[in-house]
Amino acid sequence: MFKLLQRFRSQKSDSGYFHPDTPVVAEHQLKFNQIKTFRREYFPQQGPTPWLDREDAEELVEQLVADNKISEVEAQLCRKWNTDGYVILEGLFSEETLDGAWAEYEKAIANGIIKPEPVCSVNNLPGRNLNTHFKVKKIAALLKDEEITRIISLLFGAKCLPFQTITGHNGSQQLEHSDAIHMTTYPMDYLAATWTAFEDINPDSGPLVYYPGSHRIPHFLSKEADISIGEFQERGYLPYHEKYEPGLQQIIKDNQLEAKYFIANKGDVLIWHSNLIHGGSKRKKLEPSRNALVCHYFAEGCLCYHDLAASAAHIH
Repeated sequence: MFKLLQRFRSQKSDSGYFHPDTPVVAEHQLKFNQIKTFRREYFPQQGPTPWLDREDAEELVEQLVADNKISEVEAQLCRKWNTDGYVILEGLFSEETLDGAWAEYEKAIANGIIKPEPVCSVNNLPGRNLNTHFKVKKIAALLKDEEITRIISLLFGAKCLPFQTITGHNGSQQLEHSDAIHMTTYPMDYLAATWTAFEDINPDSGPLVYYPGSHRIPHFLSKEADISIGEFQERGYLPYHEKYEPGLQQIIKDNQLEAKYFIANKGDVLIWHSNLIHGGSKRKKLEPSRNALVCHYFAEGCLCYHDLAASAAHIH
C-alpha cells in the first residue's frame, strides 16, 4: 500500500482522544487484583474506544491533518484502518534485514536453542514457534522496529507495546478467527498484529486470508459462542472448535464477507485490527514454504487477558 512512509510526529492533540506517545487511560479504572473472572462480560463496558473505531473517525483524521499533527500519508493509513481494519506496508523491511533475522532463527533451531512444533513430513521444514524473540535478537529487533511501533501507536492513538511473536516456515491452515478471543484487552480493541513476509509468498502455500471490514462486526467471543469457563477448563480447545469456529463461519456467510489473500512480496507487512476476521488458508501444495513472522502489540495501560481461558495474559 505504501512504499515510503513519512516519519510519524508524536504530537498530542488537545481533544483527549489522540495521544500516541502515552498509555491508554480507561474511563473505569481497574487493577488485575480487582478482577475475579477474566471474561469480557465481567468487565465494565466503558471506554475509551480506539479513536479510529469511533463513529466520527473520518472527521477526526481530517482535523489532525488540518492541524498539521499527522501527514496526508499517515491520514491515508488511518482512513484505511477505519474502513477496512488493516493496512499493508509494501517493502517495509530490506532483504538484508530479513535474511539476517531468519538465518539467526534457523541457527537457533539447529543448535537446539529453539524447539518449534513438529517438522512437516512433506517438505521437512519445522513447524511454528511461539515467542521466538525471547531467544533470537534479530527477531526481537523486528518486533520492536521503530517504524512499526510508531505506525501502530498512530492507529491506536496510544503508545503500543510489543507483546508476542509467532515464527513459521509453513502455512498454518488455521481456521478463521479474530484475535480478540485469544488476546483480549480492557478497554477493548487495543490490540494489533503484524504479518511479515520473509520471502515472496507462493499462492499455493496457504497465504494469510482476511476479510476487509469485518472488524466492524460485533465481537464474537466466548459468551457469544456459548463456551463456558468450565467447558474450557474441562475440555480445552474442543468447545472452541465445536462452537466458536462454526459460529464464525456462519457470521462470514451471513454478512457475505469477501475473502482476500495476502500474496505478499518479501518485506511486505500487513497490520490488522484485533477484531478483523482472518486465518491461514488451505495449502494447495504442501511443498512450498511460507516463511513469515507474526507479531502482536497491546496499547500500554491496557489490562490484557485471554477471554477463552478466562486468564490473565503476560503483563509488561
